[in-house]
Amino acid sequence: MALTYTDEDLLRWIDERTLQKTAHYLSSVRDLQLQGDTLSADVQGSARQPYHVEIDLAASTRTARSRLHSHCTCPVGQNCKHVATVLVIQLLEPELAQDPAPLSAQDLAMPPRAELLDELSRWQAARSTPARAHPRGIAFDVGTFQNRPAILPRRTHQPAGGPLTFEKLLDITPELLLEPPGYLSQDDVAVLAQLWALRQGRMKGRQFDINATLQLIVASGHGWIHGDGPGQRVPARSGAPRRGTLGWRALPQQGTTLPTPWLEVEGGAQGMVLGQSACYLDPATGEVGPLLLDVAVADADEFLELPPLLPNEEPIVAQLLMQIDPALPRPGGDAALATLQVQAMTPVLRLHTVEFRPAWLGYRAPSQWADVATVAFEYDEHVRFLDDPTLFAHDAEGRLALLPRDLAEEARREKELRSAQLYRDQNPRAVLDGAGPQFDLRTHDWTHFLLDEVPRLEALGWKIEPADDFRHRITRVDDIQLDIQTDPKDEGWFTLALDIQVDDRSVALAPLLQQVLQTDPRWLRGQIDSIGDDENILLSAGDNTRIALRAGRLKPVIALLADLFTQRGGALRLSARDRGRLRALQDDARLQFKSRKDTRALVQRLMQAPALGEVEPPAGLAATLRPYQREGLAWLQYLRQQDLGGVLADDMGLGKTLQTLAHILLEKEAGRLQQPALVVVPTSLLHNWQSEAARFTPDLRVLVLHGNDRTDDFARIGEHDLVLTTYPLLWRDEAALQAHDYHLLILDEAQQVKNPKSRAAVTLRTLHARHRLCLTGTPLENHLGELWTQFDFLLPGLLGSEKLFNQHWRHPIERGTDPQRAHLLAQRLRPFMLRRRKDQVATELPAKTLITRSVALEGAQRDLYETVRASMEAKVREAVASQGLGRSHIVVLDALLKLRQVCCDPRLLPGEAPARQAPSAKLELLRDMLPEMVEEGRRILLFSQFTSMLALIGQTLDELGLGYVQLTGDTQDRATPVQRFMQGEVPIFLISLKAGGVGLNLTAADTVIHFDPWWNPAAENQATDRAHRIGQQQPVFVYRLIAAGSIEERIAELQQRKAALADTLLEGADSAAPRFNDEDLEALLAPLPGVTPKRGRGRRRAAPQ
Repeated sequence: MALTYTDEDLLRWIDERTLQKTAHYLSSVRDLQLQGDTLSADVQGSARQPYHVEIDLAASTRTARSRLHSHCTCPVGQNCKHVATVLVIQLLEPELAQDPAPLSAQDLAMPPRAELLDELSRWQAARSTPARAHPRGIAFDVGTFQNRPAILPRRTHQPAGGPLTFEKLLDITPELLLEPPGYLSQDDVAVLAQLWALRQGRMKGRQFDINATLQLIVASGHGWIHGDGPGQRVPARSGAPRRGTLGWRALPQQGTTLPTPWLEVEGGAQGMVLGQSACYLDPATGEVGPLLLDVAVADADEFLELPPLLPNEEPIVAQLLMQIDPALPRPGGDAALATLQVQAMTPVLRLHTVEFRPAWLGYRAPSQWADVATVAFEYDEHVRFLDDPTLFAHDAEGRLALLPRDLAEEARREKELRSAQLYRDQNPRAVLDGAGPQFDLRTHDWTHFLLDEVPRLEALGWKIEPADDFRHRITRVDDIQLDIQTDPKDEGWFTLALDIQVDDRSVALAPLLQQVLQTDPRWLRGQIDSIGDDENILLSAGDNTRIALRAGRLKPVIALLADLFTQRGGALRLSARDRGRLRALQDDARLQFKSRKDTRALVQRLMQAPALGEVEPPAGLAATLRPYQREGLAWLQYLRQQDLGGVLADDMGLGKTLQTLAHILLEKEAGRLQQPALVVVPTSLLHNWQSEAARFTPDLRVLVLHGNDRTDDFARIGEHDLVLTTYPLLWRDEAALQAHDYHLLILDEAQQVKNPKSRAAVTLRTLHARHRLCLTGTPLENHLGELWTQFDFLLPGLLGSEKLFNQHWRHPIERGTDPQRAHLLAQRLRPFMLRRRKDQVATELPAKTLITRSVALEGAQRDLYETVRASMEAKVREAVASQGLGRSHIVVLDALLKLRQVCCDPRLLPGEAPARQAPSAKLELLRDMLPEMVEEGRRILLFSQFTSMLALIGQTLDELGLGYVQLTGDTQDRATPVQRFMQGEVPIFLISLKAGGVGLNLTAADTVIHFDPWWNPAAENQATDRAHRIGQQQPVFVYRLIAAGSIEERIAELQQRKAALADTLLEGADSAAPRFNDEDLEALLAPLPGVTPKRGRGRRRAAPQ
């Protein structure tokens, strides 16, 4: 559909006076056509032939401020009354411009048109009629005035056989050129057109070729040269080139003689120089021809334009002429101007808003405003605007001197502005006196220009100066202040206020950031990393104040504070315990802290890393602490002094239990253990805690709450120093435990309380304790929600509500879309977590070698895997399609479980299908590995997730005659199998990952075999650490058996990603990994290599159920 325009566009394009003239021409429009975006028509004007009009509507309506793009063959050329008439008639009767109907067969059979026959007749008659001699004619009087051409066209009259008489001068008008009389030849019209253009200013002197014009005059036969006598004329004719010489002559001027530029031509001819051409004319012979000069014609033209020189001007002119061209003649004078020493030239872009009133604007209508730019150049303190050619300036003493301007660099700088869409405005709407040419921003997008182009231009060396009247102002801000005040209503909390300085006044930033969070979801939905650091964030602070900050400047600020913003826009509140966040606000967010002196001192103390003093181990400790364990004891004492909770997150086997027992004993010896320390442990570790307390801290009175008769001990809880209970008993004994207050509440293997809504977690929050601690080698096993649960127990409120923590921290980090946020969260948690790795502190430990053995599934086991996979994939896809991935958890886990079972041994599948009898590739590998290892004297720990798999392996070991012991969740006597293995009675220990992954010290082993991988890498590492821990004297070899190309390979990949997530939070790394998602599921259910998956819902073999 063709573009349209409105009456408002018409009033903007055409002035009111021109529009009034259209009434006389509406009936003169012919052949109106709208083809695509071009509107065209013929309009009969004052000339014999109609004027042709073309209007580009696409270009004219591109923006709300686009100018009219039109062309007309009339003398005006564009935006004339003929163009206006076409626009008006198209607006009034748009149906007139429809494409003509196609010619029918009847139209094609019509007889010749009468108008065509008339035109052919006139043409033939004109050729047959002999040319009529015209008595009237034209003559060009050619002369010179001050070395400039003087060509005057005159009318002539010459009756048949009579003399030629010269009449009055001929007035050159556009009508004369458009409809020339018959007595003018084409050469005459060409000469008249050039003379008209030169007089009207349409053609500049450098565009006017006087040589070519004189040759046209000679060719027309109407040229006459003024002779030496009055009224004498000599016919013009072509002559050979002659040489001209420039010089100075002393000529009388106002009662004295002054040196004046002069041009002398050989043969006494008169020279003419104009722009780029030079010629001569000889009054004696009538010859005209080229003039040869020793300098460039343009320089000769400028030279001859110089005025007569005063005495003080002679040396200045001589000096400049020498610089321009040594061949130019110089006047006398010895003195020379000094040249200013300029350190630098700086281009300056000045921005203005100017008022103007178009001619079509009604007198009552308000003025319009235009935004423009001007360009100046600062040569130190001397300023020159673009197109101002001045080369002189006064020095500091007021003496005239030469200003060494770099005009080529100025021109290059102007071109530089085009990359910012700034172009010269050829028709300025308002005048800025003395400011040079105006530049118009073609995009009209001043916001983009100020935010993006101005910094780029400044980087190129431009100085940008908005005038006071410039209406588009954006203040770019980088410094942000954080005002911290203690909350008078709530001890232990701070109120935060963010401030920025705009035009010497303080503006509250928090409400503006609240607007950003509400309008741009990327900041809150884990997409912050998709925001480019250089993206400009525009804030509006009312009263037309606009502020811009780089996204990279705001990212750490919003990442650290977003969870503090409330929907109602209340004050930002921060717990005094959140010292890691305070440190990150200063270091990462680069906020400038300000507050009262006492508050500032408190904040600085909180942010300082604890200077852990030397703490002597308790006298009653029956063990020697290693240096890192003494450091851990000092850290636990620091937490107690600061009334803080924390996580002792040392690697497995570094002695977290011993450090904690030393801490409890030290509290007792210092007289602070007025209430007991309650330690909650997994059931499997209860015996270990009891034995280590008896061994290392015999002075502690220990009470174990376990067994059916434990209720008898509830009344004696307050009489003991250390009370041990287990997670399963917490909620059962809730009332009895709540009846006492505790000096310390300690959770061992705290990651077991993963669900904040579990009975154990709820009970823990109801217990009253002065200090709280968590012990775990794996504070993060699967997801960040586990960390929130632990810190909600340790320091309630530190990480906010679970909902806000998930929204602002967990989901963005686990999706891998915001690595910076992971780094910031690690900083927040670092003050409350002490983590040491074995390779950092236990350097005496022997090497640990990790070996992955890929096992290929073959034959019936491979076929069974593909059958189960195809069946389970169909079930999973159906469930996900109907319920979504989040609600298909049970179906997904069932599918993955069956695939893992097939990889281990088909007999693990439920049911009695014959396919279950397929051989196990892994079990066959064990048959080869284990006898050889036992023969080498290896001591082996073999872990599996499946107790039924351990039973099958046990059968195989019986067949091989290899001795072993076994530990699963059903084992009642845990101590006996451990003792038998440690004393060397059997070489192999079969252990279920869940039952034996923690709490065992099996340093007699030097080989660990993980028969099947588990989702959580921390669980595998814990199991490995049963052997690779302090006390181990042998190198440890860890074997991981993986079914090639199967789900187990995908599990290994997920393990790596989970490990990276844990490293990010616990070690302060800079990257994070996404958690389980749709793509992971797709990979887990992928077919084995070389198997083409079946498509559609064709028949499949039923999988074992």
